[in-house]
Amino acid sequence: MITLVTLVLAGLAVIVLTAIVIGVTDARQRTAWRRIAAERRRAWERRQRQLHGGPHHVDAWADEDTD
Repeated sequence: MITLVTLVLAGLAVIVLTAIVIGVTDARQRTAWRRIAAERRRAWERRQRQLHGGPHHVDAWADEDTD
């Protein structure tokens, strides 16, 4: 019985330590990932402008009401 309790507590300790390590690592890398995401978005927006031209005004309301 004591072995089972020890095993469960050890498992919980591993889960808690893993969560702490992942949280700390994520917090340290957050700014780098946000910078990468911003660069990718700017590149995507630039490609969209090249493919489709400048900004368009699209009236999304009632654009299918043609009858």
